[in-house]
Amino acid sequence: MHHAAPAPRIFHVQAPDSGQRLDVFLSARDPDRSRSQYKKWIEAGHVLVNGARVKTSYVLQAGDEVAVWDMEPSGTGDMVPEPMALRVLFEDDDLIVVDKPSGLVVHPGAGHERGTLVHGLLAHCARLASQGAPLRPGIVHRLDQETSGVLVVAKTDGAYLDLIEQFKAHEVQKTYLAFVYGRFSQSSGEMHTRIGRHPKDRKKMAVVTRLGKEAVTLWRVRQVWLDLVSLLEVRILTGRTHQIRVHCHAMGRPVVGDETYGGGLRRAQRLPNPAVRQAVLRHARRTMLHAWRLALRHPRTGEELHFEAPLPEDFSNLAAALQEAATSSSPLSLERKNPDAERRKIH
Repeated sequence: MHHAAPAPRIFHVQAPDSGQRLDVFLSARDPDRSRSQYKKWIEAGHVLVNGARVKTSYVLQAGDEVAVWDMEPSGTGDMVPEPMALRVLFEDDDLIVVDKPSGLVVHPGAGHERGTLVHGLLAHCARLASQGAPLRPGIVHRLDQETSGVLVVAKTDGAYLDLIEQFKAHEVQKTYLAFVYGRFSQSSGEMHTRIGRHPKDRKKMAVVTRLGKEAVTLWRVRQVWLDLVSLLEVRILTGRTHQIRVHCHAMGRPVVGDETYGGGLRRAQRLPNPAVRQAVLRHARRTMLHAWRLALRHPRTGEELHFEAPLPEDFSNLAAALQEAATSSSPLSLERKNPDAERRKIH
């Protein structure tokens, strides 16, 4: 599948971004590419501001329109379909909804030129939207490599544009499940911050006070095991890079298995309860975040659609092992601390 003239990515500069250098602005919006990569693209004329070539040091002003034509390694413009087993939750002429397994990268990028979900979709579907091509045909949102769950992909350009608008308007309801460390003093809450590039580690994101984008996360506790591990149901009203992981880290409750944001092996090894420690070390081999439910409006018919990805095996196994650890430690602990635990237990 070859696209000789892919459409550019368009960015409109808002007032909060006024005064930023062009290369800084672009790298902050694209975690897959470095500032130095964007510098090369700007110098090669693959980035235009208001239709004109500019220098890397160009200082943006509110109202500027930035167009980016992706420059990728040779050969990646020709996407070779790769048959793979897809868990299809829904499919029609306009879109396809899949349950992405943990470990599968959504689209090609640095270090992942083959074997991505897009390669599998190209083998499965007669067509995908040309928007986002050549490397991201039909991709309207993403899940991190280790995150499992519901992902919607557009098969037509009309569906792509409509879905993009739904995401921008926060009309798409995205609900996740996450195992996190510790317990909460409240049963539910909200995180409302700005998220931007980490000031020292560009591969990470962080809660920032300036230059970041608004990020809103709603959470509620579904279950707690011995005050050591909690299961959260999380709704995100915005879709910032690593949003749930960054917000959980900021609350001091990192996602179990998240090596990047404080929930990795070292944290697991410090768990004081041997049974809980063993449960986590055995079953949490990745960032324990699952895109559980997705609700949106069908781009052509307007029908309200609701999708749910079954719990992956490692989620179910960890929940069962934590339950066993908690019960053996104190048979009444869950009932005493959380009388609604059985009613809210994941299923």
